[in-house]
Amino acid sequence: MASYELKELIEWDARIRDKAAQFGLDCFDQEFEICDHAGMLGYMAYSGMPSHYPHWSYGKAYEKLKTLYDHGVTGLPYEMVINANPAIAYLMRDNTLLLQVLTIAHVYGHNDFFKNNYTFRTTKPALTVELFKAHALRLRRYVEDPSIGIDKVERLLDAAHALAYQCRRNLAIRKLDRREQETRLIEQAQPRHDPFRQLHPRLVPPEPDLNRVPLEPDEDLLLFIRDHNPRLADWEKDVLTILDQEAKYFLPMIETKIMNEGWASYWHKRVLEALALDQGLSLEFIVRHNQVLRPIPGQINPYRLGFKVWEDIYRRHTEPTPEEVRKYGAPTKSGIEKLFEAREVERDTSFLRRYLTEELMRELGLFEFEANGEDLVVSRVSDEEGWRAVKETLIKNQGSGSIPVVKVEDADFGQSRTLYLKHYHDGRDLQLEYAEKTLAYVFRLWERECVLETVLQGRRSILCYNDRGFSMRALK
Repeated sequence: MASYELKELIEWDARIRDKAAQFGLDCFDQEFEICDHAGMLGYMAYSGMPSHYPHWSYGKAYEKLKTLYDHGVTGLPYEMVINANPAIAYLMRDNTLLLQVLTIAHVYGHNDFFKNNYTFRTTKPALTVELFKAHALRLRRYVEDPSIGIDKVERLLDAAHALAYQCRRNLAIRKLDRREQETRLIEQAQPRHDPFRQLHPRLVPPEPDLNRVPLEPDEDLLLFIRDHNPRLADWEKDVLTILDQEAKYFLPMIETKIMNEGWASYWHKRVLEALALDQGLSLEFIVRHNQVLRPIPGQINPYRLGFKVWEDIYRRHTEPTPEEVRKYGAPTKSGIEKLFEAREVERDTSFLRRYLTEELMRELGLFEFEANGEDLVVSRVSDEEGWRAVKETLIKNQGSGSIPVVKVEDADFGQSRTLYLKHYHDGRDLQLEYAEKTLAYVFRLWERECVLETVLQGRRSILCYNDRGFSMRALK
């Protein structure tokens, strides 16, 4: 049993909130819920949401988490916090007092990040809880409708879940509507000013095809299918809309995992150090803090990496070494100003590209490895020759970088309603097993032939899925 009373947590919450405000953190109102391990497992399966639509995959996730926990293979998070206004966080009932204090401080770091980082501006946090409740209610109504039923709903959800993150990655960039795209195409087709046009042959640019669908490659796969497959019923279109909205709610969290966890860890340390804990709490804090930031063999610990980068930013803008001044220039902002600036305008890829230095990579011992038969072999280390390549590999695999970029190129390829998709190859080939299954889900939603252009082993290739199943061929 926990050796504290609820009123103690309330007092610590007030102290931590005041100290965070003194440091300049700007937070939503914060609500805490204390739950046992079963409740935490349920929230984990539902990605922290107090309400969610039913689907077998969430039950599967719960059973997997529970089995691992019951057999001692894995533990549970100290807390979970969701991006909402007011923000909601869950605390484990069996945590020690210090662990509750640490996680409360950690939560306020997340809260500040959710409110102020630009990637979360599109998530409408004031509506989050009610939006997810409304989604759950609508899905349950479709399940209970005798003309639809659970089988049809789950079949659609299976396909939509597989494709939900085939969408725009940077939601801060507004998507142009069709009229704006037409205007841009017409402008691009106009001949450019040529001061030597009397010497050059008259070149007539081709007329843009304004009847093409889409006019420009479209990343929002679910929304495109929703809007251009006339065979879909209204409830099916609604389900695709729900899946797209929820994917875009979670996408900023995927895009800022390192920044967000590092920010919360940085501020829980500064806040608790400023509160002057007594000796017993202070010793446990040191242990718990180091457990959070410990290196994980063969993996990147986002808490550790993010914390170290934030700490380095503050140090370099507060007490830079002469070598850093020579290399990076004299700081023009204070450490705290630079922290808040980076917190507002960056996401993981830009954050690491801008602030992960050669010296810090070497301190963290970052390296790159690759498969050699059944073995894993270190291929690059963060020395003078290899650190840039290691850094690029790290950046390429952050956020949604591990999800292939696929765009809709043509909804009527060959004038046969074939959906033509293109994989924007970045040096990493698709895994054919997953590509086949994913294309089958696209076919399920589009209900006509689907074609995917990609590059496999250096050769331009076409993957196809239709009524006869999957096929592929290399192009010359």
